Amino acid sequence: MKTKKFFVGVAAIGLAFSLAACSGGRGGSGNTGGDDNKGALVGVAMPTKVSERWIKDGNAVKSDLEKKGYKVDLEYADNKIPTQAQQVSNMITKGAKVLIVASIDGGSLSDQLDAAAKAGIKVISYDRLLTGNKNVDYYVSFDNYKVGVDQATSLLTGLGVLDADGKKTGDKKGLNIELFAGSPDDNNATFFFNGAMDTLKPYIADGTLIVGSGQTGFTQAATLQWDPATAKARMQNLIAKSYSGGKNVDGVLSPYDGISIGIISALQGAGYGTSSKPLPVITGQDAEAASVKSIIAGEQYSTIYKDTRQLATESVTMADDLLTGKTPEVNDTKTYDNKVKVVPTFLFQPTVVTKDNYKKVLIDSGYYTEADLK
Repeated sequence: MKTKKFFVGVAAIGLAFSLAACSGGRGGSGNTGGDDNKGALVGVAMPTKVSERWIKDGNAVKSDLEKKGYKVDLEYADNKIPTQAQQVSNMITKGAKVLIVASIDGGSLSDQLDAAAKAGIKVISYDRLLTGNKNVDYYVSFDNYKVGVDQATSLLTGLGVLDADGKKTGDKKGLNIELFAGSPDDNNATFFFNGAMDTLKPYIADGTLIVGSGQTGFTQAATLQWDPATAKARMQNLIAKSYSGGKNVDGVLSPYDGISIGIISALQGAGYGTSSKPLPVITGQDAEAASVKSIIAGEQYSTIYKDTRQLATESVTMADDLLTGKTPEVNDTKTYDNKVKVVPTFLFQPTVVTKDNYKKVLIDSGYYTEADLK
């Protein structure tokens, strides 16, 4: 990814830090660190083991930190906010020097962030932005708005509204779609939804797409804790209320693979997935193995691949920089406002995966083996 590089100079504990732009590599004195931090403890807080991707993230971060000689306290919170709060508090008590946190609810850890700052502990927000507190030092994620744009674009391509080059075909009109969004307590969910809706709105406005249920707002489409069962129940209700008169669902915007699986289950229960009534075009995110298999089988249409190995590597590099007195590299200093401050961020770019390119993107890169997807 070709980016303009920015650097954040972090002064010694107790002094204010300032943001400066430059074009060199990593380096410079950014944080008190060095030999005193050899073998330091790093706390890694992940939200859940229910999603395959968080297991991959946690294992990758732990492995990379240990290769650099650090001790690691890796915890999963089973999607329970009080559990995660207690886990982070315990990490602080144990003497962690850096915290890497993928939150369940971005605004729920303010007390812990204050305690970390008081103890001189730096905090790296991992993929889900920690909000409502100034004591968030860095953020590493993918371009979340672009994820939404890519999901919507792949929906339009799958529906035949756009061709493979992204050009309008002009031969589609009145296609029925439904919209799903992520969890309202996850800051990323609104970025995904806004990116998707900014892309879809012109096609809804001109009648190319019709949201059969009329539910086009984030609150209406949101899926608490990204839960597949919640998504399945909502899809069942949408089918019963808006599609009982003979019209079919042509496409579904889904922000996450687990939600997509719930949606597909509801549709199959309503008779979709046959030669006379095919499944709609359904999007997703995270390239989880079950959904990649579904794509290969011709059920789910697409997913967004975010190589979590990149996130893990970058978060570990940031932590190592902080612990050795260097300045972590960032490439976005404007976008991610956590309601108190704009958090210096390193962003990666997502990739759309379909049946046509999954081998090249996922297998050739070593993310999966052929056997993983059997």
